[in-house]
Amino acid sequence: MSGIPVEIDTPDIVVELDVLQRNIERMAAALSAKGLRLRPHVKTHKMPEIAARQLAAGAVGLTVATIGEAEVFAEHGATDLFVAYPLWIGPRQAERLRRLTTRARIAIGTDSVEAAEAAGRRLGAAAGDVEVLVEIDSGHHRSGVRPAQAVEVAGAAARAGLRVGGVFTFPGHGYAPDMPERAAAEEEKALGEAVEALTAAGFEVTRVSGGSTPTAELTGSSAITEARPGVYVFGDAQQLELGRCSTADIALTVAATVVSRHEGDGTTPRRVVLDAGSKVLGGDRPAWATGFGRLMDHPGARITALSEHHATVVWPADSDLPGLGERLRVIPNHVCVAVNLVDDVAVVAGGELVGRWRVAARGRNA
Repeated sequence: MSGIPVEIDTPDIVVELDVLQRNIERMAAALSAKGLRLRPHVKTHKMPEIAARQLAAGAVGLTVATIGEAEVFAEHGATDLFVAYPLWIGPRQAERLRRLTTRARIAIGTDSVEAAEAAGRRLGAAAGDVEVLVEIDSGHHRSGVRPAQAVEVAGAAARAGLRVGGVFTFPGHGYAPDMPERAAAEEEKALGEAVEALTAAGFEVTRVSGGSTPTAELTGSSAITEARPGVYVFGDAQQLELGRCSTADIALTVAATVVSRHEGDGTTPRRVVLDAGSKVLGGDRPAWATGFGRLMDHPGARITALSEHHATVVWPADSDLPGLGERLRVIPNHVCVAVNLVDDVAVVAGGELVGRWRVAARGRNA
């Protein structure tokens, strides 16, 4: 995309359709070549239009983070959904899951005996309609159990009447410099150990689910059967700095306008201020990131500060400072957060605005 269509007011999230489609097709082909099934995580985009494109490109189903997201995508025709989260099922969640099982194949995550027992108890006669995958900690050290504990949790789920389908993990420690390869190797090792333990205990393991955007194309197929990348559809500044994508792969940017400019002096930096702050970019900044986002067409510039409606951009000395009113494209650090901050996005093809897509699952956090 060479420019921002004049019909777009700033700040606004803009999706370049051709790049989006290319990203979707590339990941589908890469995983297919490895013999892996693709189950993309749609919490990144939350849009049925994009999910439909992923399914058409060969995805076997969708991954979601919440029951609410599952409900939205089921309403739009998705028939195979995995809530990749260690859910705690209460009475209302159980009723919602029961309704979902009449419309789609539903799987959920668990990582404790107590949660598995609660899920079976709450679901009652419908427990057998819900598949369970035990979450394994493969090095991220967030949720999940050690591989050796998978049998204990799976046993509790089976006794509670749930269908144990296998295991899953999130190799989130791959979101750091020099870590994707290590995280992918640790993911495969942990899942392989869990599968071995479950098989020895008499469980039939049919799904071994892993993969994130930094690691998905590094994942082997010796243990893993499916991968769940999400960010790959858009790319973001984190993936750019990790070397997992290039600027040519960035399908989503935030259109912003220069509202203040300062040539700087010995005491203040040479900078501009954009009208895109944390309320559209999100505030995520990993410790290793070089700023609060990147500028698509100005790789030497750095966003050094964010407030709600301001982005302060320090400008390199060897480049002309943009003028007031100039419109720039900002790459958010964490695209999932940025998308969740807006009601809809502008869709652009060939430099022209071709439509707007609603972020249908926005706010469906439960």
